[in-house]
Amino acid sequence: MMRVRRKPSSTVRWDIDRMVGNVETGRFERSLSALTAAGALVTAAEIYFEHDSASFGNKMMWVPVALGPVGAAAGVAGFFSRRMAKTALPIASAAIVANGLQGTYLHARGIAQKPGGWRNARYNLEMGPPLLAPLLVTMVGGMGLLAAVLRRER
Repeated sequence: MMRVRRKPSSTVRWDIDRMVGNVETGRFERSLSALTAAGALVTAAEIYFEHDSASFGNKMMWVPVALGPVGAAAGVAGFFSRRMAKTALPIASAAIVANGLQGTYLHARGIAQKPGGWRNARYNLEMGPPLLAPLLVTMVGGMGLLAAVLRRER
């Protein structure tokens, strides 16, 4: 009968350990910068289509659409340059987070302005502006802020 030899548990490397290692060595900072760039473009496109269906009734609806390419450019720059990851990326990401929080307020105000307001919340949450959608773009900005504070690989 043949026995299977196993590696000692101290030498087995799990996926979570690899991810922690990437954070410790600074490799994750570049990846998160690139993910911020991709997320900014995807959310900007989604926001454009949603706000276009509302005919861009308020000029503020253009702000998150315009911030998408800015966040994408900062994310790409942060991927290639440590300096950009520590300057341009946090500035663009902070603007995206602020705009996402502002959007959550504006969407809540839009629901309140619908007939019945918050007393008719069940209907107005479905038919009015999506209350939690702006938080999606806020998360993208948060990824950029996190990338900016993480250490960078040498």
